[in-house]
Amino acid sequence: MDLGLHRHDITDNMWDLIKDHLPGREGTWGGLAHNNRRFINAVFWILRTGSPWRDLPSEYGGWKNTHKRFCRWRDKRIWEALLEIFVKEPDMEWLMIDASHSKVHPHASGAKGGALSHL
Repeated sequence: MDLGLHRHDITDNMWDLIKDHLPGREGTWGGLAHNNRRFINAVFWILRTGSPWRDLPSEYGGWKNTHKRFCRWRDKRIWEALLEIFVKEPDMEWLMIDASHSKVHPHASGAKGGALSHL
């Protein structure tokens, strides 16, 4: 598979940041996972597109096995462990500040007066 096939795939730099923290890597107990990057890309594709697992493109592997693996990682708290690593070592490249706001009519915000003020 061409690792740069989809725009949702992680970059080489992002892969270098996470690959040493994933299960199934060389030098750890258990089986060696040859497709951790493909799996991570598949999960990111699902998260970024909002598609159901059944719509996962075949280049990422079978949707059933990918979903089962996602659930195993969830149950073993692997996703939480990864989040903890990156919270401690944040990458500020994707930092955003949301300045959106909504204007509300004064009566909707509790101001006195209006048609219901006599109640």
